Amino acid sequence: MTSNREDVCIDEPARGEGTSGDSACGVAMSASAELWPWLALAGLGLFHGVNPAMGWLFAVGLGLQRGSGAAVIEALPPIALGHAAAIAIAVVLVVVARSAIDVTLVRLAAAACLIAFGGWRLARGYRHELRTGMQVGFLDLTLWSFLMATAHGAGLMVMPVLLELPAGAGAAAASGAHAAHDAVMAEFVGSLWTGLLAVAVHTIAMLIAAGAIAWVIFAWVGLAVLRRAWINLDLIWSAALIATGAIFLVLAGVDLVPHGAGHHHVH
Repeated sequence: MTSNREDVCIDEPARGEGTSGDSACGVAMSASAELWPWLALAGLGLFHGVNPAMGWLFAVGLGLQRGSGAAVIEALPPIALGHAAAIAIAVVLVVVARSAIDVTLVRLAAAACLIAFGGWRLARGYRHELRTGMQVGFLDLTLWSFLMATAHGAGLMVMPVLLELPAGAGAAAASGAHAAHDAVMAEFVGSLWTGLLAVAVHTIAMLIAAGAIAWVIFAWVGLAVLRRAWINLDLIWSAALIATGAIFLVLAGVDLVPHGAGHHHVH
């Protein structure tokens, strides 16, 4: 379906401008529509990296325990891998859902789940259920990161943004020359590749933020100062879950509003 958010130009071009103004407007808005989900994924990656529960606090703890900056650096790849695995599950769910269900309905469901999960986290308060010793290997730290990202709804938070990414480009080429099954499979495979790129963009941004904070805390700040200056990031995280869900709930609702007459759409 064509989204109301693609209504980008006025009903008629201004006198004397011809169609060039409409064309430039359409190209600019189309480019913006294609770019913003990737920027949002990177932004969410940075936000996830700032959250100490996503791993940088654990990396600092390992570094301080072993008295080595190398331990901080070595902890980051498995932390990023576990986070990427949690996001990858969200990608697979989105790809499967959008191929079988109307995308707007999936957007509404994802936004509602996000708000509900954020509300549940606020209601239950701040707790540490997932504890582990400091003697951990690569696989242990990867699993810990995956569990923490899943428990904090990291994958759920990016789902609405994933739904704004374009479907697989292969579908358009296959639909004219092959059977409907081939077209669906082409779109499915193309969406998976897009999803893998989304995982990479998000995880790299998360790794940059988490790594930078971990090194600053380890090398200059120290955990003692951090304890005195601590803020309740878990509360901020829960509020962000609800806010993200609310934003995409509104955007999904816009898609359900009938298109106004006379608007130009970017195809």
